[in-house]
Amino acid sequence: MAEPANAKANTKAQAALPPLTPLQRLKGSLDTLLVIDVFVVIAGAVWFGLAVALHSQHVEAPLELFQQLWEPLFTPAIGLLMAAALISGALGWWQRRGRR
Repeated sequence: MAEPANAKANTKAQAALPPLTPLQRLKGSLDTLLVIDVFVVIAGAVWFGLAVALHSQHVEAPLELFQQLWEPLFTPAIGLLMAAALISGALGWWQRRGRR
């Protein structure tokens, strides 16, 4: 099968880009980690809401599982998200301060 024209153009455009530096690769990896983290926190919030609703119907298993996962999974995920937001804000402030 022949490649679509867009695939060839994308391959040529990617070949023309310089290779990423280790710092750029690290930033890309951290960005990916933070995107995954956001979805974990959102999924945890939805799960908690559903578990509380089910708890009112006397279905205890989802809330019990959430409580077991709170400390090892959701607490670090929320902490990482908050730390990233603070660091991002501080870096943005520092960059704006340096431009003046």
